[in-house]
Amino acid sequence: MNSKRWLLLSDGARPTEDIYFLESVAPFLRSEGHDVGRLDVRGWCWRLARWVLSRQPGANLVLCRTLPERVLYWLERRREMFGRIVYLIDDDLSAAAEDETLPATYRRRMARIVGMQPRLLTLADVVVASSEGLASRFEGKHGDVRVLTPPLISPLPDLSHFDEPHWWVGFHGTRAHLEDVRHIVPALRRFHEASPQVSLEVMLGRHTPDELQKLERLEMPDAMSWKAFQGYRQRRRMHIGLAPLLDSTFNRGKSWIKFLDIAAMGGVGIYSRRYPYTAIVEDGVNGLLADDDPDDWLRCLRLLLERPEDTARMAAAAAETAREIGNPERTAAFWQSLA
Repeated sequence: MNSKRWLLLSDGARPTEDIYFLESVAPFLRSEGHDVGRLDVRGWCWRLARWVLSRQPGANLVLCRTLPERVLYWLERRREMFGRIVYLIDDDLSAAAEDETLPATYRRRMARIVGMQPRLLTLADVVVASSEGLASRFEGKHGDVRVLTPPLISPLPDLSHFDEPHWWVGFHGTRAHLEDVRHIVPALRRFHEASPQVSLEVMLGRHTPDELQKLERLEMPDAMSWKAFQGYRQRRRMHIGLAPLLDSTFNRGKSWIKFLDIAAMGGVGIYSRRYPYTAIVEDGVNGLLADDDPDDWLRCLRLLLERPEDTARMAAAAAETAREIGNPERTAAFWQSLA
């Protein structure tokens, strides 16, 4: 690489930063003798970060999703000071800004970022997107767009929880997937009513659909900070994970990160039968693929519950797939290719 120094400029997108750089490739870079750091450039932190940056000529920079306006302005006028600049992106922000099913405050924030994105693309030598679908959205906007699918940064548990008589079914996502969850509510209600040996966990807090909030065996924890969720994911065990993904412009840019999350909780996933899940899920082997019809989601739930030995084997196969597609050596080789 053309510098021994890598600096990630943080505007607070910690999941993106950790998954694709700080907790995946940064340890490898350090082991190879590179100096890797994170600079918080928000608010009052910018004064110190600017002082550090001004004394790091030739450093490679990593930008995640966005930057504060004054930081972007400063970099644009000093671009020649630095080495490679990599722009990391893991969501279709343009589609998010236009998707009326998403929360209004989220859409406004995404629209603000989208307005700045052309300037970030101009600064960057390389754009790194988290899926093929997302990378395609940058065709014609940048000359060097590459795909880095999510690496596995969580340890995988043993599967002893499959010996327990009571099972857990969970959805662990953000409000950006609220409409996706609403679509399968009829299946979850019917499954809950017919399966007293099962409890549900929906990590949407007060935003959990009303039709689910009345269920007797339901936990609905509030959304957590990224750090808290990392710890929770390592402790929590799920038997079945849910990853509904309706067909929308926003969802077409999604990665398969939920496959890794479900595997990290020890579960078997039920996934919408569309990209990106169709690229890695072999139906009935390392997970199940469901059509958009809620009845098909109910079929999948019943199948997993009624065949516990097969479900445990699928969980083991899912863990093996997670190790393969999330191999940190692959991520390290990718970053080496950016030199």
